[in-house]
Amino acid sequence: MESKERIYKPVSFSKTIMTELMLPTYANFGGKVHGGTILSLMDRIAYVCSSKHAGTYCVTVSVDTVDFISPVEVGNLVSLHASVNYVGKSSLIIGIKAVSEDLKDYKVRHTNRSYFTMVAVDEALNPTQVPGLVLENSEEVRRFIKAKIRKEFKRQKREELESVIAEIEASNDMTHLEGENCRLGGELSQP
Repeated sequence: MESKERIYKPVSFSKTIMTELMLPTYANFGGKVHGGTILSLMDRIAYVCSSKHAGTYCVTVSVDTVDFISPVEVGNLVSLHASVNYVGKSSLIIGIKAVSEDLKDYKVRHTNRSYFTMVAVDEALNPTQVPGLVLENSEEVRRFIKAKIRKEFKRQKREELESVIAEIEASNDMTHLEGENCRLGGELSQP
């Protein structure tokens, strides 16, 4: 059987920028753009960037550390910048930065950042191998290493959290409620 030659693509191949005008229908009661609107735009650009690199359909499997740095105003232009920061066997970590521009005074502000983990899938929706990543400068190397460390740290913390939760559930330990803003009621209240 012939072995398939490994394909590599540079980060620049799938770098994506998407710009959208923030409309009044995107506003919350405070007059700012809904965080959910920004998240939806981030999900779209993560899909475009990852699918372009993978050459196939990609699905969102997790969203890490969505930072809301500065509010977005109605009437601003929001530009999202996305790039592939890391690739595994079938997964890709997409770094996204959002900036808003006030069209009246041309002030540009960094408003959001996030990391989306996407998985490339085939037509049967099974994970499929993605091309490797060509790192062409020190910034791309730095982002790749940071994403790899973030991925490992997230896995370790998830395992640790699952272990602690299993321990609490097994012991039915109520001491974790002490000092919290809650009280027991219903069948749990004491006579």
